[in-house]
Amino acid sequence: MQKLSYGWRLFATGFSFVCFGLGGLLLWALVFPVLSVLPMNRLQRISLGQQVVHYSFYVFIGLMHRIGIMTYEINGLEKLNRAGQLIIANHPTLVDVVFLISRIEQANCIVKDSLWRNPFMRGPILNAGYISNGDPEKMIADCVAWLQSGGSMIIFPEGTRSVPNNPSHFQRGAAAIALQANTIVTLVTLSCTPSTLTKAEPWYHIPERRFHLVMNVGDDVDLTEFTEIEPKSIAVRRFTHTLENYYYGN
Repeated sequence: MQKLSYGWRLFATGFSFVCFGLGGLLLWALVFPVLSVLPMNRLQRISLGQQVVHYSFYVFIGLMHRIGIMTYEINGLEKLNRAGQLIIANHPTLVDVVFLISRIEQANCIVKDSLWRNPFMRGPILNAGYISNGDPEKMIADCVAWLQSGGSMIIFPEGTRSVPNNPSHFQRGAAAIALQANTIVTLVTLSCTPSTLTKAEPWYHIPERRFHLVMNVGDDVDLTEFTEIEPKSIAVRRFTHTLENYYYGN
């Protein structure tokens, strides 16, 4: 029975990745072209695009749960989905960004520049108005403008998935965006047990049992002690260190 369960979950994991890729292509080919001709301005179109991605990811997480790949637990969901909210999270597994967006109806995020050329991701990225990390200065300015306009954002200050038992130093972009926008900042902690789909593991190295993803939403961060620090580069450095200490006790 154990071998049968493992074999099924291996098949189901591959099936899920295929569904994810095909879903991205279908959105690009069938859904987003329809949205592009509706009488809306750019911000309305981006807002609707983010909702489409949100519900698509919600269905995808539901699929993974129902076919026995994963279980999940959410604590503090009521603290999310607020206008102008910057959500900072750790990044232990490939699934966490999908999981977060599946729980936040309208959220922007930073996307690796290389993914803009990925045919499976290009449609959702363009139509949801996601922000490229290709130009760091423009990235920070675009994120700040989005937050100050009332939009919400998800940022992973690690920049990439963490390696188990070897947490990386955080990039300073998240802290710079938070202090420049000076808006609501909420910290989300994600954990995955057993560890799976990390940066160090290919997708087919699945654990011996289905994984359990836990999302804990913390309280809002009081930025006052950081916004009063001069020069701003020191404030950014200290806030980055505070984030590292919060997640990993560095």
